[in-house]
Amino acid sequence: MSKGVEYTSIREIAGPLLIVEDVDGIAFGELVEIKLDNGDKRTGQVLEARDDLAVIQVFEGTRDLATKGISVRFTGETMKVGLSKDIIGRIFNGVGKPIDGGPAIIPEKRVDVNGLPINPTAREFPDEFIQTGISTIDVMNTLVRGQKLPIFSEAGLPHNELAAQIARQAKVKGDGGNFAVVFAAMGITFEESQFFMKDFERTGAIENMVAFINLADDPAIERIITPRIALSAAEYLAFEHDMHILVILTDMTNYCEALREIAAARNEIPGRRGYPGYMYTDLAMNYERAGKIKGKKGSVTQIPILTMPQGDISHPIPDLTGYITEGQIVLSKELHTKGIYPPINPLPSLSRLMNEGIGKGKTRDDHAGVSNQLYTVYAEGSELRDLVAVVGEEALSVRDKQFLDGAEAFERTFITQSKDDNRDIAASLTIGWDIFKLIPKTELKKLKQEHIDKHLGKTE
Repeated sequence: MSKGVEYTSIREIAGPLLIVEDVDGIAFGELVEIKLDNGDKRTGQVLEARDDLAVIQVFEGTRDLATKGISVRFTGETMKVGLSKDIIGRIFNGVGKPIDGGPAIIPEKRVDVNGLPINPTAREFPDEFIQTGISTIDVMNTLVRGQKLPIFSEAGLPHNELAAQIARQAKVKGDGGNFAVVFAAMGITFEESQFFMKDFERTGAIENMVAFINLADDPAIERIITPRIALSAAEYLAFEHDMHILVILTDMTNYCEALREIAAARNEIPGRRGYPGYMYTDLAMNYERAGKIKGKKGSVTQIPILTMPQGDISHPIPDLTGYITEGQIVLSKELHTKGIYPPINPLPSLSRLMNEGIGKGKTRDDHAGVSNQLYTVYAEGSELRDLVAVVGEEALSVRDKQFLDGAEAFERTFITQSKDDNRDIAASLTIGWDIFKLIPKTELKKLKQEHIDKHLGKTE
């Protein structure tokens, strides 16, 4: 790399990009220091290096920059963030600078924000239950340690409130003192940032959390670096300090929009709906930083949150995310319209690693059966609602009405909980058994007889 070399040969400024010509020995990902005539400094990173040309993304944006009167120094290093265990309990901006009024972090270690992919042969299979306190997640779409499980939302739905609630409530049984949350928000409004900061401080959740917040009026280029810094912090705490870290990333749609903006500024040939063709690879580089490593006690678990444009689950962002991650939790506009919180619809939701993290010794031996039976009751009850809209409830059989009542009870008592309701897994399973009392025992075909006898009594 070209350490310490300084250039003034700025050819062009395009959006958040700075193009420098007549350069030599420049490397991709190299950190750049940009010096203005008035003494101000900005930071950038080499996005493209070819022949004698370097394309630089400027993290603070290119506002007030001109091709004359600035100099660019290539540092010969990649972008690194200074970390120590003191980051827990702190709030930073999107590039890792404190915004909570506290002192700067004295780093124990400086790590490359791009991280390294976990070698597949070194991965340990995720199989330990994480309790979020949300019944629909814990019972029917169980999160396990080391998993990546995204939440698919829409504009106007309470995904911010759900993210804050999971950040407050999530815990690993038996490892309370060794568990922390890394929260990263990208492209959120000032009002949203105040909501998160006040909520975390009001509830005391910040004491066990690290927060990185990139605002909507911050340069879009910062959005690219925010999740990378957050994941670097998570990996440091997990694999250097043996902690179990839950990373919440919101909103990945804003992240992808920043990718598209930069690709357009580089005049790249667009892919699906104008997003760059490498978006799959870029998302995978972030998502695949979750996991457990053999021989390491710590773990990194991810809950990325994204808003589906126009509620379209086939849009490139949720579509690609679904390919990379291990399931999805889908928020429903219909449930939200009914006043149900959290509006999680379990029918299109899925946790592919759920079966590995539940059962005897992990949650409870009746967990799988309760989940499957609840799914059956709600799916059949939802179909019957459509039928009622056509023929009326009078045309239903007694059995159909019981399943209809079961679906209503499922929404009213199981899905619905307050924003401060932190249910443990036993309480959530108990609510499930209360719903089964509305259904004839002969219809509870997903449950073992021994569990029916234990929780509903033996049939005479």
